[in-house]
Amino acid sequence: MNPAARIRHWLPLLPLLCLVGITYWLNQQVLNGQTAQEKILRHEPDAFMENFSAIKLNQLGVPRLIMTAKKLQHYADDDSTTLENPRLVMMMTARPAIHIIAREGVVSSKGDEVFLNRDVELLREPGATQEQLTVHTEYLHIVPDREWLDTDQQVTLEDAQMNLQATGLEMDNKARTLKLLSKVKSDYVLRKK
Repeated sequence: MNPAARIRHWLPLLPLLCLVGITYWLNQQVLNGQTAQEKILRHEPDAFMENFSAIKLNQLGVPRLIMTAKKLQHYADDDSTTLENPRLVMMMTARPAIHIIAREGVVSSKGDEVFLNRDVELLREPGATQEQLTVHTEYLHIVPDREWLDTDQQVTLEDAQMNLQATGLEMDNKARTLKLLSKVKSDYVLRKK
């Protein structure tokens, strides 16, 4: 059989081979699209940053909130953001700054709430009428724009005169109130003159 006869013999199969190739290509496109969609539905990070730092300004352009973390990961399925070793500094006009650290954190999808977990420590700087205050807990919910902090977990509060332990805390920094919710125990420390 000469080469021209062979080509004529295989020529009717050429459209079929093209159709098989196009079908395979389309199938791969659909599978890749499903894989991307499935990845969005799974709780897997779609973006991350290391040594993250952000500053939120007030209406006058003055820093109001500084947030840093060793690692930040964003998840598309619930639009949440996790933080590794987060640090927050809440700065308020005419009120002492509040420094907060933890091992883990989650920022809500809208970015208006922060949930800190594991070895949470809050330090309120001393002010004109307030002494330095330190709070230890395992969980803390923060609403920075409202200057609100709360927890339903065990807390320990320490200042120069007192050591308090309680279950649950609500702190409204705008109103300058701190409420301990239950099981409050206190040790009063006498100051040395």
